[in-house]
Amino acid sequence: MNSNNPVLGRGFGQGQRYASWNAAPAPSPGDLQDMYDRPAYAPPARFMTLDDVVMKTAITLGVVVATGALAWVFNLGGLAIVGALVGFVLALVISFRQSTSPALILSYAAAEGLFLGAISRVFNDVYPGIAIQAVVGTAAVFGGMLVVYKTGAIRVTPRFTRWLLGALIGVVVLMLVNFIAALIGGGDGLGLRSGGPLAIAFSLLCIGIAAFTFLLDFDLIDQGIRQSVPERFAWYAAFGLVVGLVWLYLEILRLLSYFRE
Repeated sequence: MNSNNPVLGRGFGQGQRYASWNAAPAPSPGDLQDMYDRPAYAPPARFMTLDDVVMKTAITLGVVVATGALAWVFNLGGLAIVGALVGFVLALVISFRQSTSPALILSYAAAEGLFLGAISRVFNDVYPGIAIQAVVGTAAVFGGMLVVYKTGAIRVTPRFTRWLLGALIGVVVLMLVNFIAALIGGGDGLGLRSGGPLAIAFSLLCIGIAAFTFLLDFDLIDQGIRQSVPERFAWYAAFGLVVGLVWLYLEILRLLSYFRE
């Protein structure tokens, strides 16, 4: 037989492979069980996109607006302090754990909405139209900071981040000291919320810091998209944006009330 014949050679090779396959040992019952117990194929997890952040932010803000509207309509001013305390505790839990749980974040949004709706109703009863003015001012500042970030007018660098975090901590400490002083000595404490020139300057400082925190949020979102973080991280990004919006709205509301006086 001529082994150089390509047809015979191909048939001979196939025969060898068939023989080697038949010679392979059959899988044992244990091997079959292992194969059966293996998890089914799972597609790779989705990565966060800008659309995810926009959608999660819209949902979170929607909860804030919905609960705020209920508190406004039913005049739930007595529950304002409850909403503020629950929102503060949930914000601490989410921040320190860097939680991406939709349940926690939407619960925070509901608590803050209850607080904002109740306190806005109180302010608006005293100064008619002030709530809608604060909403417009908040939206304008947010849009302006988005333009600043997109144009690169202010770049988020490590030095900028350290400066902003230091200023944020300083403002929070001043708020706590003012609150404690008001509890102990009565009155307006250090005068940071008295409505005078010092209070106006402090509110302007808080508005500026709150506005700059949006730059950190935008940068965090950009980095997350570039690094292909999981899609659930969009909830945490939405939480950061809503926290900034809530703080900014409250400070603008206070500032407008000072000017009304």
